[in-house]
Amino acid sequence: MAVNNAMTNDFLHSAYGGESLAHMRYLMWGSMAEKEGFKNIAKLFEAIAYAERVHANNHFKEIGGNADDYTVTAGGVFGTAKTVDNLQGAINGELHEVEQMYPVYLKTAQMQSEKGAEKSFHFALEAEKIHVDLFQQAQNAAREGKDMELTSVHICPICGHTVLDEAPDKCPVCGAKKEMYKEF
Repeated sequence: MAVNNAMTNDFLHSAYGGESLAHMRYLMWGSMAEKEGFKNIAKLFEAIAYAERVHANNHFKEIGGNADDYTVTAGGVFGTAKTVDNLQGAINGELHEVEQMYPVYLKTAQMQSEKGAEKSFHFALEAEKIHVDLFQQAQNAAREGKDMELTSVHICPICGHTVLDEAPDKCPVCGAKKEMYKEF
């Protein structure tokens, strides 16, 4: 176990499972959006899938790169529906992380002085807040039968910070340089 406290270790495994599921379902939902003619919403799903992979990798690193015998149940929906409905599933999942999951995980890591887990949870929480808003924008457009307007999506490969159209000179969450951002 890379962390000293069993509760933080359990939370890291849970977060790893949830982020892994989100990564895969967003890739799948992006393909569905593209089939429905929502090219930019598909791009958003693909980009945020990458951010979720960043979070999963960060959590996996903190558990020492070993998932042990853990069975992780991630509570997100995984079916395929119309893009508007898939976006609601994404919004619901992100809201769960922002309002319930990561605040508890972060406070526990802080209380238990698990600095690596604290950083990993903080990075994810800050990105998920942005994801809620972006998915809501996409859903608002899709409800009107329109694609969302964007040129590109940029993801920080260190923390998953997500921004539309232009990467910042320096990541506001982890400090990574603009050149490091992955563009979609």
